[in-house]
Amino acid sequence: MGYKFSLVLSREVNDEESAILQGAIPADAIFGSDSLPTDAEITVTKMEFDDTVSPTLAEAIESALDAVKKVPDLGVPGLTVPAQPAGPEAEATAEDPTVLVGKVVEDDPPAKKASARKPAAKKASTRKPSAKKASDDKAAPVEAGAGTH
Repeated sequence: MGYKFSLVLSREVNDEESAILQGAIPADAIFGSDSLPTDAEITVTKMEFDDTVSPTLAEAIESALDAVKKVPDLGVPGLTVPAQPAGPEAEATAEDPTVLVGKVVEDDPPAKKASARKPAAKKASTRKPSAKKASDDKAAPVEAGAGTH
């Protein structure tokens, strides 16, 4: 399985620079002319990769970018990565015995609970306190009732 992607370089490369790039990358690359993504009037070199050597897509792209750094005054203003085919899971985990291969199975989603309403907060009373409560601080007068001397 190969990783396919393309790099748009910041300018056209000459034969000597092309040789440096081809020698620095482990993958097969096809060189062609293209235009700069930000200015169609500027002609640049586009490199199409089909990397069957790198273990991951990230490593394939990194090696291509590292190769571009070997050529002075050359940059990468464009990278295109089309959808990649999925590799077999067994191959990816055979190297690392600590990785378990399996299928994620979810139980039925939990039933929605009836929403419990919070009791309404009691509103603060806007009534004035009664005279009885206001006089609680003072000693209430005792009235003599019938039958007491």
